[in-house]
Amino acid sequence: MTDVLLCVGNSMMGDDGAGPLLAEKFRAASQGEWVLVDGGSAPENDIGAIRELRPERLLIVDATDMGLSPGEIRLIDPDDIADMFMMTTHNMPLNYLVDQLRDDTGEVIFLGIQPDIVGFYYPMTDAVKTAVDTVYQRLAHWEGNGGFASLDVGENA
Repeated sequence: MTDVLLCVGNSMMGDDGAGPLLAEKFRAASQGEWVLVDGGSAPENDIGAIRELRPERLLIVDATDMGLSPGEIRLIDPDDIADMFMMTTHNMPLNYLVDQLRDDTGEVIFLGIQPDIVGFYYPMTDAVKTAVDTVYQRLAHWEGNGGFASLDVGENA
């Protein structure tokens, strides 16, 4: 069984670097049996590589504007991504990525970290660094939803 951790974001854009920071931590000391794919700001470039892995579970981690307090973490139903207004700095909408991988993946889990400041050359805020640490620590013994709450679609209104 292969589990893939897809980290998404741009480390030059403040809190949007949550995914790349998680990838950096994971490369330094892996947690669990995840295969890391560092998608950066163009995760669609990794669709072929992820398809070849045929993961049982694909965990996508990205800074996502959900209208919550900075650093809050939520699971987002992949089917809701297209319907939500979600901040993205990526070339393609993430629902496109999910749709492309759905047939080759057992389960797609989208984990959003609420950013505070997203702008070129801004430092990452402490709240987002703490959130990344939390996600990193839970990877080793991930079961089900990883212990994270799901986003109530009305919560981001």
